Amino acid sequence: MTNDPSEAGDDFLARQFEAHRGRLRAVAYRMLGSTAEADDAVQEAWLRLGRSGAGQIDNLAGWLTTVVGRICLDMLRSRRSRAEEPLDDTPLPAGGAGPEQDALLADSVGVALLVVLDTLTPAERLAFVLHDLFGVPFEEVAAIVGRSPAAARQLASRARRRVQGAPEPEADLALQRQIVDAFLSAAREGDFDGLLRVLDPDVVARTESGVSAGARTVASGAMTYARFGPEGTAALIDGVPGVAVLSEGRPVRALSFTFVRDRIAVIDIALTPERVAALHIEVQ
Repeated sequence: MTNDPSEAGDDFLARQFEAHRGRLRAVAYRMLGSTAEADDAVQEAWLRLGRSGAGQIDNLAGWLTTVVGRICLDMLRSRRSRAEEPLDDTPLPAGGAGPEQDALLADSVGVALLVVLDTLTPAERLAFVLHDLFGVPFEEVAAIVGRSPAAARQLASRARRRVQGAPEPEADLALQRQIVDAFLSAAREGDFDGLLRVLDPDVVARTESGVSAGARTVASGAMTYARFGPEGTAALIDGVPGVAVLSEGRPVRALSFTFVRDRIAVIDIALTPERVAALHIEVQ
C-alpha cells in the first residue's frame, strides 16, 4: 500500500481518511507538541488502517482517534524513557501546512499550555487531551491507557489541575470584539471566505455531542448561524467576547471563543439550558 493516501488504490478509503486528517493532526499535535511528530503519528494511523480490514470498522472516526492516541502514547513513553525533549517544529514537507500555519497551530495550543503538558505523565497528557480538548469519553480513554474509566477520569483530573495553573496571555478585548463582530457578520451573510479569515486553520469547535476541527469544516457549521438572525449577538461569555443566541431576550445558546492573535482557535458551544446557565453572559 502506498504511504500517501492521495495516491492509494482504494480511493474511497483514502477519501474517508482525508476527511478525518485535520482532526487527527490536531489531536496528535496537542499530544506531542511537534508538527513533525504529529504528522508521523497520523501517517502511521493511515498505514494501520490499510492493514486493518477497514470494512469491519463501524465507527471510523473513533477507531482513528483511538489508534492515533495509542501511537502518541507510545511515542511519549519512548521519548520519556530516553529523556528526550520534543522535536522543534520545522516546516512540513510539500503538501503540509507550512511554517506560517505551523506557527498558528502552536499558538492555538499556547506555549504555556505546552510547557505544562510536558510536565505530565504520558497517560495524564493523553487523558487530558483526548477528553478535555476533544470530548473523547473516558471509557475510550481507559481502553487506550489500559486502565479503568474511573482511573482515566482521575488522570484527566490531575492533568486539569496542573493545566489550570498555566498563565494566561494578556487579552486585547477590543481586538477580540472586532473578531467576534466579523464572525457574526460573515455567518449572517453566508460569507464562507469571511469566516475563513477569522478562523485559525486548525480551529476546534466543541459541543456536548462532539468535536469538529479545521477551518473549512467549522466554517461550514457556522454558516447555520445565519438562521439566528438578530437573535445572535455579541456578548461577554465569562468575561471574554463571544456570541449569545437569545430567545425572548434571554440567552439560550452561547459560543465561547479562544483567540490567537487575530483568529478564533477554539469555539465552545453551549446548547443545553444547564450549560448556558453555568456561564456568566453579558449581552453587549
